[in-house]
Amino acid sequence: MPEAALARATEAPRATIGASEFDRDTALTRRAPGVYDIDLSAGWTIINAVNGGYLLAVLGRALADALPHSDPFTVSAHYLTASQPGPAVVRTETVRTGRTLSTGQASLFQRDEQGNEVERIRVLASYGDLDSLPDDVRTTAEPPAIPPMEQCFGPEDGPAPVEGSSAITDRLMLKLDPSTLGWALGQPSGKGEMRAWFGLSDGRDPDPFALLLAVDALPPTAFEMGLTGWVPTVELTVHVRCRPAPGPLRVAITTRNLAGGFLEEDAEVWDTDNRLVAQSRQLARARLT
Repeated sequence: MPEAALARATEAPRATIGASEFDRDTALTRRAPGVYDIDLSAGWTIINAVNGGYLLAVLGRALADALPHSDPFTVSAHYLTASQPGPAVVRTETVRTGRTLSTGQASLFQRDEQGNEVERIRVLASYGDLDSLPDDVRTTAEPPAIPPMEQCFGPEDGPAPVEGSSAITDRLMLKLDPSTLGWALGQPSGKGEMRAWFGLSDGRDPDPFALLLAVDALPPTAFEMGLTGWVPTVELTVHVRCRPAPGPLRVAITTRNLAGGFLEEDAEVWDTDNRLVAQSRQLARARLT
């Protein structure tokens, strides 16, 4: 085991508990080298299942503690079974370590009603140091055209909770672009688009782990395509491109192809410095009936 990784395995885990609810609810307790305990909070559920972005942040924190590098660069997750609020264990494994990147895998397990251990999600990820990246940017990407925040709408702006709303909405600052809100009025546009201002409701500034949450925190694009109900994630890959600046993020998600009961969601996350700080693609299952 490399010297840096050995030091991480024997020292106390880095503190992750702060004033933010997100930090508290993604904090893990190291039971043994590479093994972490956590109580998944019911505050991050969608209907009855724990949100996939929250789960990704939990496993992301475990890998940040287990690997020599602390910043997620690319994280690919397969969601095997729906996670429930309550006790869980995360097991990590270091796959490879290098000077600029280290790679690891992590799985989250829970007990079923019979007491059997069930794997909920499995992640393979590469980590590095975002602060060491060069400043050179060559891109054709442009920030999404979202109206000013005061012209957008969140769950609190409706006369009653939107059908299908969930506990996670109380933990987020979401202001949706009115042009992607037709589904909430019973008039979906038919376009697979969702755009919003995003933040945490307690005002915590974004960091790489909040980006893992942000790509999976908006209402599904399927809603604007006229579908209803839960749209569970099958696979989700996130690329973290740089450390976000303080302030609210802008998130734009698009779907171009729904076929065979599955759809993709491509997300871009932009910070207040107009930088593309994260990208993702996920495959999700759509309920067609």
